[in-house]
Amino acid sequence: MSDPVVTRFAPSPTGFLHIGGARTALFNWLYARGRGGKFLLRIEDTDRARSTPEATAAILQGLSWLGLDHDGEVISQFEGAARHADVAHQLLAEGKAYKCFATQDEIAAFREAARAEGKSTLFRSPWRDADPATHPDAPYVIRIKAPQDGTTVIRDQVQGDVTIRNDQLDDMVLLRADGTPVYMLAVVVDDHDMGVTHVIRGDDHLNNAARQMMIYDAMGWTVPVWAHIPLIHGPDGKKLSKRHGALGAQEYQAMGYPAAGMRNYLARLGWSHGDDEFFTDAQALDWFDLDGIGKSPARFDLKKLENLSGQHIAVSEDAALRREIEGYLAAAQLEPLTATQGEHLETAMYCLKDRARTFPELLEKAHFVLTNRPVEPDEKAAKALGSVSHGILTELTPQLQTASWTRDDLEATLNSFAEAQGTKFGKLAGPLRAALAGRAVTPSVFDMMLVLGRQETLDRLNEASG
Repeated sequence: MSDPVVTRFAPSPTGFLHIGGARTALFNWLYARGRGGKFLLRIEDTDRARSTPEATAAILQGLSWLGLDHDGEVISQFEGAARHADVAHQLLAEGKAYKCFATQDEIAAFREAARAEGKSTLFRSPWRDADPATHPDAPYVIRIKAPQDGTTVIRDQVQGDVTIRNDQLDDMVLLRADGTPVYMLAVVVDDHDMGVTHVIRGDDHLNNAARQMMIYDAMGWTVPVWAHIPLIHGPDGKKLSKRHGALGAQEYQAMGYPAAGMRNYLARLGWSHGDDEFFTDAQALDWFDLDGIGKSPARFDLKKLENLSGQHIAVSEDAALRREIEGYLAAAQLEPLTATQGEHLETAMYCLKDRARTFPELLEKAHFVLTNRPVEPDEKAAKALGSVSHGILTELTPQLQTASWTRDDLEATLNSFAEAQGTKFGKLAGPLRAALAGRAVTPSVFDMMLVLGRQETLDRLNEASG
């Protein structure tokens, strides 16, 4: 039996959870969860100047909203610094790394001279094979001994085999002169110690893989399966940036997109399963594989996100939708629902969720059940409440008092009333919408009546016709 799959998401806590990061986390989560494996979370907080607890909290909140749960504790890369340094010293002791005393000025002068002579500016340290007896009493970095001939092949599950000539690799610094480990070393040691089997990350890290493999090979560790996924572009084909709209995952929560719609859309952003556009979490977990990831950058398309979100709202359970709408209101810093409003919303959900693409759209349709009397009509609705409609509503009210409160009976009562008035039901709908909801666009009049109940319906009609 093969080893269990272990993936990880390793963001830097320097800001919110970027959409690109959210998709990377989702791909790792789907791959691990779909195979009964583990999905781990590591915060790469070695840049102390830019890493903040607030950013870490924002990343955790973004993952929580998306429903991407991780196994075990959140790992801090900074806290592993001593372990990272130990590995560098082990390689030094084994002769696979060396102390380099070259100063920044000497390295700059070397590059300047190489440029002038038209040679490679890749720094070749004179200390690589120096006799330790010649080492000065001066600050030094620890560099790994890179292979100097042959090739390194990155066997990538998305990009295919990528071959890099070893004479293009420099003796990478592992430990700085102040004894702190570099990011490249920390990543490899952490991934090894965490048992990561598959590294799924953005293709901007592809070249890093060749340099990181030097450490795996020098330590005799198993190289993980690589999968470098293309970046996300805006609709104009340029790298996704602020000019394309919101960049943080949680901004989409505050805009009123359901998490299931966001998961579905992000999964489709760069990965496909035949022609399937809409799918459930269960299907995504069952279908997701690395060979479905394309090599080209995906384009972020808000219209597609809205379309999928609407489909997910339509099939969601009413109680779950209510909870998620309450989360949206909090994220958007809007007035929360009262307990009574929440219950009314849930009762009405069956006639609200079919055509709403976002929660603001759904709540606009729900205005009739969230408002209290007196119902204040907006400008469009007020136009439907002229003197003629006042008279019609006054005549209609007694007939509704004796109607059986079922959809069929209400339809029959209203249709026969319209006929008696020499008109069609469509002409009655405008004034009824205005009276019941104060809006011109609402769920069907019959649904509103059923949700509001007989007494509330009659009270609203009486007020509007008064």
